[in-house]
Amino acid sequence: MYSSGLRVSETVNVNIHDFEEGKDFLRVVGKGSKTRLVPLGRFAISAIDNWLEERKKITNKDGALFVNKTGGRLTTRSIQLRLKKLAIKQGLPPINPHMLRHSFATHMLESSGDLRSIQELLGHSSLSTTQIYTNLDYQHLVKIYDKSHPRAKK
Repeated sequence: MYSSGLRVSETVNVNIHDFEEGKDFLRVVGKGSKTRLVPLGRFAISAIDNWLEERKKITNKDGALFVNKTGGRLTTRSIQLRLKKLAIKQGLPPINPHMLRHSFATHMLESSGDLRSIQELLGHSSLSTTQIYTNLDYQHLVKIYDKSHPRAKK
């Protein structure tokens, strides 16, 4: 979810046919039944490829990409609990899926400064919704300004 910025509800609703091997994107149905293509990085693609091999040992049914040990679709609650347990096991404070989405948006904005593209990646219909996710500190804004604005060059 961190790699793609997906909502937990979008993650659990991804089906096998939404991921095409050899492609670098995932087809996602978001809020309002809007479909969008979400780019995947090489680490996410590799993880999904590995998961598909593991998934074959659990079930051969089409349908949910992410399944539990009995072959059923993961639930939002099961992902929330798994993330919390994993973080605690690693000695970290508990985390939740929304924190991953929020971090995705913040890190993308810090590296690109392109709020409009992030809006598309997150599947927001309104730019004002995307702005809620973007906690930038003042120093970072100064860096972006200095780097981007033609009159900022000293």
